[in-house]
Amino acid sequence: MLPQASFQSSSQSSFSNAPYNAKLNRRDGAGGWSPLVTDREPWLQLDLRDRMEVMAVATQGRYDSSDWVTSYLLLYSDTGRTWKQYRQEDGVGKFAGNVNSDGVVQNKLSHSVRTRFLRFIPLDWNPSGWLGLRVEVYGCAYKSDVADFDGRSALLYRFNQKSMSTVKDVVSLRFKSRQAEGVLLHGEGQRGDYITLELHRGKLALYLNLDDTRLRFSSSRVAITLGSLLDDQHWHSVLIERFNKQVNLTVDSHTQHFRTKGEGDSLEVDYELSFGGIPLPGKPGTFLRKNFHGCIENLYYNGINVIDLAKRRKPQIYSVGNVTFSCSEPQLVACTFLSSSSSFLSLPPTASGVRGFSVRFQFRTWNPDGLLLSTRLAPQPQRLELQISNSRLHLTLHTSAQQKSEVSTGEHLNDGLWHTVTLDTRNLQIILTLDNEPASTIELWELLESGGNFYFGGCPPTGCKNPTLAFQGCMRLIFINSQPMNLNHVQQGLLGNYNELQFDICNIRDRCLPNLCEHGGQCSQSWSTFYCDCSGTGYSGATCHSSICEPSCEAYKLMGSSSGYFSIDPDGSGPLGPAQVYCNMTEERVWTVVTHNSTAPVRVRGSSPQKPYIMKFNYSTSAEQLRAIVTGSEQCQQEVLYRCRKSRLFSTKDGTPLSWWVDQGGERRTYWGGFLPGVQQCSCSLEENCLDMNYFCNCDADTDAWANDTGILSYKDHLPVSQIVIGDTNRSGSEADYQIGPLRCYGDRSIWNAASFYQESSYLHFPTLQAELGADISFYFKTSAPSGVFLENLGLKDFIRLELSSPSVVTFSFDVGNGPVVLAVKSHVPLNDRQWHYVRAERNVKEASLQVDQLPLRFLEAPADGHLRLQLNSQLFVGGTATRQRGFLGCIRTLTINGVNFNLEERAKMTPGVSSGCPGYCSGSSSLCHNRGRCIEKSSGYVCDCSQSAYGGPTCKEEVSVSFDRESSVTYTFQEPFSVMQNRSSQASTVSRERSRARESIAFSFLTLQSPAMLLTVSTFSQQYIAVILASNGSLKIWYHLQVNRNPDVFTPTLGSLANGLLHRIRIHREGKDVYVQIDQDIHRKYTLSSDAELILIRSLTLGKVTGRDAFHEEVMQAGSEGFIGCLSSVQVNHVAPLKAALLNRGSSLVSIRGPLVQSNCGVLADSTTSHTLLDQAAKSNKDKERHGDDTRNDSAVIGGVVTAVVFITLCVLAAISRFLYQQRQAQRSTGIKEKEHRHDLETAYRAELHLHNPVRDNMKEYYI
Repeated sequence: MLPQASFQSSSQSSFSNAPYNAKLNRRDGAGGWSPLVTDREPWLQLDLRDRMEVMAVATQGRYDSSDWVTSYLLLYSDTGRTWKQYRQEDGVGKFAGNVNSDGVVQNKLSHSVRTRFLRFIPLDWNPSGWLGLRVEVYGCAYKSDVADFDGRSALLYRFNQKSMSTVKDVVSLRFKSRQAEGVLLHGEGQRGDYITLELHRGKLALYLNLDDTRLRFSSSRVAITLGSLLDDQHWHSVLIERFNKQVNLTVDSHTQHFRTKGEGDSLEVDYELSFGGIPLPGKPGTFLRKNFHGCIENLYYNGINVIDLAKRRKPQIYSVGNVTFSCSEPQLVACTFLSSSSSFLSLPPTASGVRGFSVRFQFRTWNPDGLLLSTRLAPQPQRLELQISNSRLHLTLHTSAQQKSEVSTGEHLNDGLWHTVTLDTRNLQIILTLDNEPASTIELWELLESGGNFYFGGCPPTGCKNPTLAFQGCMRLIFINSQPMNLNHVQQGLLGNYNELQFDICNIRDRCLPNLCEHGGQCSQSWSTFYCDCSGTGYSGATCHSSICEPSCEAYKLMGSSSGYFSIDPDGSGPLGPAQVYCNMTEERVWTVVTHNSTAPVRVRGSSPQKPYIMKFNYSTSAEQLRAIVTGSEQCQQEVLYRCRKSRLFSTKDGTPLSWWVDQGGERRTYWGGFLPGVQQCSCSLEENCLDMNYFCNCDADTDAWANDTGILSYKDHLPVSQIVIGDTNRSGSEADYQIGPLRCYGDRSIWNAASFYQESSYLHFPTLQAELGADISFYFKTSAPSGVFLENLGLKDFIRLELSSPSVVTFSFDVGNGPVVLAVKSHVPLNDRQWHYVRAERNVKEASLQVDQLPLRFLEAPADGHLRLQLNSQLFVGGTATRQRGFLGCIRTLTINGVNFNLEERAKMTPGVSSGCPGYCSGSSSLCHNRGRCIEKSSGYVCDCSQSAYGGPTCKEEVSVSFDRESSVTYTFQEPFSVMQNRSSQASTVSRERSRARESIAFSFLTLQSPAMLLTVSTFSQQYIAVILASNGSLKIWYHLQVNRNPDVFTPTLGSLANGLLHRIRIHREGKDVYVQIDQDIHRKYTLSSDAELILIRSLTLGKVTGRDAFHEEVMQAGSEGFIGCLSSVQVNHVAPLKAALLNRGSSLVSIRGPLVQSNCGVLADSTTSHTLLDQAAKSNKDKERHGDDTRNDSAVIGGVVTAVVFITLCVLAAISRFLYQQRQAQRSTGIKEKEHRHDLETAYRAELHLHNPVRDNMKEYYI
C-alpha cells in the first residue's frame, strides 16, 4: 500500500478530491481524484518508492459520480522529471479508460516497464460530467546492478589466460545514455578477430569479425545497426547471441539476424574485454574512441555478472577512471512542440550587463522546415527570424519591409539528433553557431536590442507571424543572456506563455523503426508520419506493396501487348521480386520463355560413371521465381536435344542409369521424354520407333552411328532442368551432344479460376487471412443480385469485409482498433448486370484504397497514431458470411490476396451450394476480347465491347491507325470540365481523410522520321498540361506541368532518336508522384514528380499540331507548331480513345479535326514487321516472313473489313440500346416483388443457368451481334 505522499497531481478541485484519494475501489474523501476545471494539462502521478517492474495498470472513475476518464496516456520516469510515453507494440500510446464511475478497466502492458514513477495523462472524459480517476498498478520488485560511466571511464574484464576463444557468446545489458556517441563493449585479437558495440548517431552499431585479416586492416568496417533515438536518457535493453557465424542482435523489441564476416567460427579475443570505452595500451586514461557517458545495468558476458564483480572488487575486473555504482540523474528537462501551426513558447528577455543579447538552446526534429526563434528588435521595425528551411539552419534579419540580410549553415538538421544553436548580437555582429561548425555572421551598422519577447517554435496569434510552419520537435537547455530558463515555471504560469506544448518530455519517435516499407523501399519521415521511396523496387503505393508488373505473359497479352521481353511478378505483392522473361505472343497460346546460361549445343567426351560430366543451369530468374512461374502456369515443357555415338543412357546389363538430369527440387530423373516420372524410357519408345526395339532409347543400341534421343519434358512439377549428368563417353569413339532448351510455359491458372454461388447461405472457407500490416485483395465478379458479401474475415473486435452493398455500390470495410472504416465506390451504371467487374482493395498502415473497374480510385489515409495491426482469428469466408446471411449469388474468379491465388474451383468441388467454374460464354479460359475489350454476355453468344479500348474489330484486336501530315490534328474536348469525382463514403474516424489519388494512363504507338514533333498534349482550364514530344534530336520528352507557380517536370527516358521510321510503343502511367514509362519492350523507367497534384478541370486532349495559345513551355510550343508527320496508332488516355472517336464520330462536337486525316493500317504493317523480327530471333523461322508478305498484299481487304465492321457494330449498338431501354421499363413494373422472394428466384435462376450452360460450353460458338 503506497502512502499518501506517493500520490501527486497537477491540481485538485477540492481537499476531498486530493490525489491520495485515487486508490482503486476506495471511497475516501470524494471517492477519487479530480483536477481543477481550469487545469490546462491535468495529470495524476504515482511514486512507487523504488524501481518496480510494472506489468499492468487499472483505472476507475470517481465513486458514485458522473466523473470518469475514457482514454489516457501513460508516462514513466526514474526521476520524476524526465518522462517517456509508454507505447504498445504497434506504437499506439492511448489507453482505453472507463465507461462509468465504478467499473474497473485493466490494461495489460504488451511489454513490462521498469520504473519508479508513473504519470496518468487524461485525454478524454465523460462529456456529461468531469474528470475523475482512481488507479492501481500491478507488478513486482526489480533489483539490478548498476554502473555509472562519466565519459572518461571504463571497466576491463581480464581473462585468466592470454586469449579467450569462443564459438558461442551471449552478452546482455541495459543502458541509458546522455550522448549519441560512445563505446559500450570492445574486444580484439591478434589474428584479426574483433567485437565492438557502440552508439553512433543515436543508433547501436555492432562490428564483429571472425578471422578475416582483410577487414582488420580495412578502414571500412561494416556495422550492423539497430535502434534509434537511444540517447533519450531512458533504459534500453541489448542482447547479442552468437553461435559460430550466426548472430542475433536485439535492441529493445527489435531483432536483426545476420552472418558474420571471416573464415573462422570462433571469436578469439586477447587479454581482456572493455566496457564503456577502448583504453589505449600503455597510456592510462587515454581512449581510442569516444567513451560511453551514462549508466549500464545487469551487464552479463557469457553468464558472468561483470558489474557485480566490479562492485565486489574482484581481481578479474580493472576499473579505469571514475566508475560509480549508482546512476546519477542529470536534469536535462525538455519540452515538446506538438503542432506545426499553433505551438509556441514565449519567454521574456532577461537583464544583462552588456548591450545586445544572446540565445542558446538545443533542438531535435524530423521536419525539414519550421520556425525556431523570432523576436522584434530595437530600433523598430527590425526583426530576427531563425528557422529550419530545407533541412538547413537559416537566419534572416529583416531591417525593413523590403530589405533583409540572410545567412545559412548546416545540413540534414532533420535527422532526429540533438543540435546546439547559439545566437549572439553583440559587437556589431550577429554571430550564428551550430554544433561545432564554424560561425556564420551578419555585419551590423548599429547595435541591436531585443524589442520584446522571444518566441520559440512558433508565433502566437499576435506578436509575430510564422514564415512557413511552426516547429514540431523538442527543445531543451534554453538560455537567454546566459541565464537558464526554468520550464517548470513556464508550465506553472510563473514565466512567459505557451501553447500546444508537452513539458518534461521529448516525445519524439522513430516511425521508420521498424521499417514498414515493403520490398526494400527506403523509409523517411516527418514528425507525424513516414514515407516510402519505392524507386527501383518494382513496386508502388504508400508502403511499396503493389507490384508495377503484371503477374504473367497472359496478363500482358490481355492488355494489348505484343511479343517481347517483360518483367512479370508471379506472386504479385508477395515476397518474390519481378522476373524478366520473354513473352511469345505470336501463337494462339501465350508462351512464357525463361532462358539459362547454356543454350548452345555441347559435345561431351571422356566421362565415366565414376567421373561423370556435370553441367548446372543458371536461369535468368531465381529458383523461387521459377517455382512460382511453373506453379501458376497451366502447362510447361522443356526440350532436351540429345545425340549420341557409342554412349548409352542406361546400362545394357541391369538398366542402371549412366546419364540423367536433375529436377527443380534436386531429385535425379531418368526419363527423357514426356513420360510420367519413374519410367526409364525415351520418346522413341512412346512413339514405337526406336532403332532397336529391344531397348527403350536409341542411344542404348550403342552403335557407331549417331543416334538421336531428343524429347520434350512436360511433367510440370519436375521442371525446369537444373542439372545434366553424362557418364558414358570414355570409350573409344564414344561421345554425346546435348542442348537443353529454355523453359516454356503457357496459360495462367488463376485468371479463369472461378466458382459459382447459387445459395445465399453457401460460402467457401479458407485459413485465416494473414494481413496484420497490409493486404491487397483483387477479383472479378458477375451477378444479377442487388447485394451480397464477397468475402469476410473476423477477429475478436477487428474485421475485414468486401461486399456489393447495393446494385451500384461496392464497399470495403474494416476495423483495426480505431473504429469501423467504410470505403465505397459508386458506379454510374448497375454492377449487377451479369457482366464481369473488377475489384481491388488494399489496406496498409498508411492508407486504404478501393478500385472498381476503371472508376476513380478511392482511398482513406489512416490515423497518424492509430492501431496498425489487423487481428483476425476466424476462417476467411468467400462468397458469404459466418452467419450464413447476406451471401453472394453469382460468380467470383481470379481471387488473389497478397499475391496468393486462391483455388476456388478445387474448394467448390466439396462445398454444397457452390460449383466450380462459371456459366456463360465470357467465363472460359480463352481470351475472347483483347486489349481491354470487355466481353458481354448475350443469350446466344457474346459481343466484345471495345469502347474502353483503343483497338477495334469484333474482338478488339484491330489497330486503329491514322496518318498525319504537318497541319493535321485531332482534339478531343471533354463534354464538361472533367474532374475527379468526390467520394461520399463514410467512416467512423474523423481523423482519416478520403480523397482520390492522381492517376493517368497513356498508351500509343507512332512511326515518324520527323523531329521535333508533337505527339500528344493534355491541357486543363487551370493551365496544367501533360505533353509528349520528340525533341530536335529525336529523343522522347515527357512534360508534366501540374503546378502553375513551378517549373514543369521534364523526363527524357532515352537519348537515342525515335524518329527512325520504326514503330515505337509508348506507355506512361502515373500514380501520385510516381511516373512509370515503357518504350517498346526493352526500356522501363521510373521518375518522381515534384508534385502529386491532380489534373483539375481537364479541357482537351490533342494529337498532332497545336494551334491554341496555351501556356506551354517554349520547347513544347515549338514542337506543337511543327505538328506531326507520320502514323499514330492505338492512342488511349485513361478511358478516352481519340483516334477511334475521330473516325467513328466525325461531326461530333466532342472531336475537332484539322487538316488532312487519313485512316491507315501503318500500325498493323509496322507491328507485323516488328513481331516477325522478334520471332525470327527466338525461333529462327521463315514462316512468318511469308505471312508478312500476305499482310502487305491484303491492305485493301483489311481497310474494307474495318469499315464494314464499324458500320455493322454501330447498328448493333443501336439495337442493343433499344433492347436495354425495353428491359428497364419492364424492370420498373416489377419493383413490388418482396426481397425474400427475389432472393429465392435468384437462387433458382443460378441453378438453372448452371445446368443450361455446362453442356453448351462444350460446343460453344462465337456470335458477333
